[in-house]
Amino acid sequence: MMRAMVVLLFAVVFIAMGCSSSHTVEAFNYEEPKTKTIHVGGKVLCQDCTQGWNEWVHGARPIKGGKVSMTCMDERSRVVFYASDLTDEKGQFNLIMNKYTTNGKEVNANRCSLRLVSCPDATCNVPTNFGGGRSGVKLNRPSLVYRDLVKYTLDPFYYTSPMCEKPDTTRYDDRGNGRNY
Repeated sequence: MMRAMVVLLFAVVFIAMGCSSSHTVEAFNYEEPKTKTIHVGGKVLCQDCTQGWNEWVHGARPIKGGKVSMTCMDERSRVVFYASDLTDEKGQFNLIMNKYTTNGKEVNANRCSLRLVSCPDATCNVPTNFGGGRSGVKLNRPSLVYRDLVKYTLDPFYYTSPMCEKPDTTRYDDRGNGRNY
């Protein structure tokens, strides 16, 4: 009797394995859904250097209508994607990029950079390199990867007032050599 139970148990297990084997094969053939878009977000703020240190560092105000651009290059340094966005009343921007070009090539996010383009605020329109806004920031690591969503959140970009801009103290002589005052 005990032997018959063991044989029956093995038969049930064997049948169950046979039924689930087709699911196992499907699991090995399963491919993750490819992300179709990449979201990039951040803020554009105004820092006023005429304020005290705490206000200057922590009192930055959002800039509405500031323009930020994203440029992505291919492996041969050709532009494969370009987009720009204007900031909202909170100074926030959100760019959305298709992960694949029209000819099906994948855009490598690590070859994309964002930078400040323009600012409508006449009292705060000098781009700074705090956060890399003037020279540009390359996308490095996503801040969020969930199912088919990939998002990069950048540190804030900053503008400052014209009176805060450092003057160029380099003077060139007739031979093109730079001399400091």
